Amino acid sequence: QVQLVESGGGLVQAGGSLRLSCAASGRSFSTMSMGWFRQAPGKEREFVAAIRWTGFITYNEDSVKGRFTISRDNAKNTVYLQMNSLKAEDTAVYYCAATLRPVVSVGYDFWGQGTQVTVSS
Repeated sequence: QVQLVESGGGLVQAGGSLRLSCAASGRSFSTMSMGWFRQAPGKEREFVAAIRWTGFITYNEDSVKGRFTISRDNAKNTVYLQMNSLKAEDTAVYYCAATLRPVVSVGYDFWGQGTQVTVSS
């Protein structure tokens, strides 16, 4: 079992930045695929970014191209999402997800509770 706890959300003005963190429990973090998703009110959950244990990274280019950066620190069992040039449409609850499988945008087994990001225009 893996527990994920997100932090770092909040209210920011358009054009600002936030860094989300996701702390994972368990001893297998360094071999996990980690992902970030988001869900805006009235919309389906959307894939944002993923990073495999190999360091292979994938982004939802249509939504976050050039603005968001995913990274991981295996020594701290933590994955990060640096969000720059935030837009009002980035407002959503952001979720961290994890799995031992080499997935990208689907197939995650463990989910955090989410952290709210609100971007004011």
